[in-house]
Amino acid sequence: MEDCEWVLVKEPTDRDIWSPSLKNGEESSSSRPLEIRFNEAAKHWTDALPIGNGRLGAMIWGGVSSEILNLNEDTLWTGTPGDYTKPEAPKSLAEVRKLVDNGQYAEATEAAVQLTDNSPDVYQLLGDIKLEFDDSHGTFQEEKYERVLDLDTATVKVNYSVGDVEFAREYFASNPDQVIAAKVSANKPGYLAFTLSMDSKMHHHTYVSGNNQIIMEGSCPGKRKPPKVDANDNPKGIQFTAILDLQISGGSDNLQVLDNRRFRVEHCDWAIILLVASSSFNGPFIKPADSKRDPKSECSSMLNSIKKFSYSELYARHLDDYQKLFHRVSLQLSKSSDSVAKESGRVSTADRVKSFKTDEDPSLVELLFQYGRYLLIACSRPGTQPANLQGIWNCMLEPPWDCAPHLNINLQMNYWPALSCNLKECQEPLYDYTTSLSLSGCKTAKVNYEASGWVAHQVSDIWAKTSPDRGQAVWALWQMGGAWICTHLWEHYTYTLDKAFLANKTYPLLEGCTSFLLDWLIEGRGGYLETNPSTSPEHAFIAPDGKAASVSYSSTMDMSIIKEVFSDIVSAAEVLGKSDDDLIKRVLKAQPHLCPTRIARDGSIMEWAQDFEDPEIHHRHVSHLFGLFPGHTIGVRGTPALCKAADYTLYKRGEEGPGWSTTWKTALWARLHNSEHAYRMVKHLFDLVDPDHEANFEGGLYSNLFTAHPPFQIDANFGFSAAVAEMLVQSTMRDLYLLPALPRDKWPNGCVKGLKARGGVTVSICWNEGDLHEFGLWSNGRTTTKRLHYRGRSIATKILTGKVYTFNKQLNCVKTYALF
Repeated sequence: MEDCEWVLVKEPTDRDIWSPSLKNGEESSSSRPLEIRFNEAAKHWTDALPIGNGRLGAMIWGGVSSEILNLNEDTLWTGTPGDYTKPEAPKSLAEVRKLVDNGQYAEATEAAVQLTDNSPDVYQLLGDIKLEFDDSHGTFQEEKYERVLDLDTATVKVNYSVGDVEFAREYFASNPDQVIAAKVSANKPGYLAFTLSMDSKMHHHTYVSGNNQIIMEGSCPGKRKPPKVDANDNPKGIQFTAILDLQISGGSDNLQVLDNRRFRVEHCDWAIILLVASSSFNGPFIKPADSKRDPKSECSSMLNSIKKFSYSELYARHLDDYQKLFHRVSLQLSKSSDSVAKESGRVSTADRVKSFKTDEDPSLVELLFQYGRYLLIACSRPGTQPANLQGIWNCMLEPPWDCAPHLNINLQMNYWPALSCNLKECQEPLYDYTTSLSLSGCKTAKVNYEASGWVAHQVSDIWAKTSPDRGQAVWALWQMGGAWICTHLWEHYTYTLDKAFLANKTYPLLEGCTSFLLDWLIEGRGGYLETNPSTSPEHAFIAPDGKAASVSYSSTMDMSIIKEVFSDIVSAAEVLGKSDDDLIKRVLKAQPHLCPTRIARDGSIMEWAQDFEDPEIHHRHVSHLFGLFPGHTIGVRGTPALCKAADYTLYKRGEEGPGWSTTWKTALWARLHNSEHAYRMVKHLFDLVDPDHEANFEGGLYSNLFTAHPPFQIDANFGFSAAVAEMLVQSTMRDLYLLPALPRDKWPNGCVKGLKARGGVTVSICWNEGDLHEFGLWSNGRTTTKRLHYRGRSIATKILTGKVYTFNKQLNCVKTYALF
């Protein structure tokens, strides 16, 4: 067997199962690599390239004389577990409700501040790895420099030449081995020399251990900077350890220890750097001072466990793990059937973004779509914390908006592509986090609102904060955060048909959420059940008395989310045989009394229960359209009048806004089957942001394709992937819409493989000259019946488990074959 060569045969993914008869440009996909490319080192943090394994992240700058890797670990936060209750809140609640009932909305808004609480804690950073090279690197050949993130392999490579010596660096973050790995090499022996160190802005100390490791031990602040309460309190914060392991060619003779903190490497061919890190965080309800976790011991164990693997084996294990997820979905878009993809050569991705306004290169849309999937894999894996406002990547002790999960759009948008884009495992951290919120939220509901069940508000943190934020009611007071997240739990069932998950995870959380909502609703005007106080997230109105206000009753978003949750739990109870439960009977009794979505005098969807004057018609939030997307109470088939009003609402709102607003509007236009406007919002996002003057921009992309608010927020990266998927495939448990918002003049030819639809169905589609050519459907769950829709034509078909069905453009079944 010594003479045999072993070849790794990869398990086929969803994109491999179906092969169209029309290749539709797939042959040319190799000339359109999924790469984010730079021809120079990073000058700003948003020029650096991100890698991550769900828990650990790094930003790679690619400097020639001095290389920097900014490091993150997802459990490093300020603070300790909190008390998210306010015993005096019921008295304030009664006062606010009375003012609302009397139509004194400005006064209610002012009084509602008494219901708000404290700010969340703050996501921190781990530190930096720094490599400093000798002076010869200052004369590198700039024209040969390249720094590339390859989405296909989740690897960053930096290549450059100094004289006739070629230097290469390679970086990846392995999920199976929980390590960030780097290899630095030269193509001529003995030419590699550098100084290696590790540092941090956090409170820490660093020292050399043995002859090849640097250890960094540190701690997070036990409380955030003011205005956090208890200024005299100084609790012990989360502790952390990072160990950097160095392996070099030539052994210890080429290694020198400097000031017991750094290594100096000389005359080497290659060096391998391994970084592991851990913290004392042991869950949101255990004080760091009481944690039994030993981060230094955990790091040592992690390093010992990977010592049995060579660098090549570590890379192969990383690749296998990552590609099992990433390769499930492929997307090819082209302008014409005979076009050949442009050879990108050394054109930077930033230059491609700049030119998009004129050339509208569809391969750049492919790249940004897949980048969102890459980032979700890189920052959210089973067992990690949920993706925060920047995923896991942060270089600041006081990041924008604390990097905290915001539950009034941003956290949810982070997970919009998880199901439709075939990454259901990546949503598991959100489910685990929701369980923690439910435990904190029970106390908040009981004390603050004298209600059963559980509640979460607008912003949270690693400690599962469920009380309102500190500050004005317009953003801080919003009781629907947990309810919105619960809709994700039901969606998990609709996509996967996982009945065990529904019974064990989804239903208990839905029960608690529904119990709170039933208690929160009160009898109000016109025989309707209403929410009071109520806000439409971050948006104010002009009350009838001419005063500015934000607090009223029964905002459209409140009622839309409640309708969604009630519908979800009724459907879940039917699946689980719980329809006779008392809670379900209460829901069924309440549903007819929920305030309907109303149309304003100007023909738009009303944002509040009354047709208040809107002082900012181009406001960034489109909360009152929740029922259209991501909700399901407004739809083109069932509610045409509301769809017409939603269309005008979007037109009235305008195209401007931060990145997440742009991608939400893209998805909303897609749900209306309006391809022209959906594409306009796609195009709107391709605006290259200058980080030195980012205040001049609304939305857009940084040079590394991070999406901008500005500053950087990752939610629009995820929202973009979900919105593009929505343009190509939409579904309910019964219906499947093919290419419902395809911009036929912009993407006349294309093929998408491996998208998921509700009902446990996988969908692949190819189209040619703007028209459906053929598509494949299959189900690994159970036999299901779908009604298929394409441009006004419909057919019903039964999809049997374990078989692939291929249809031609006349919607006639032409081929059936068994799955692998």
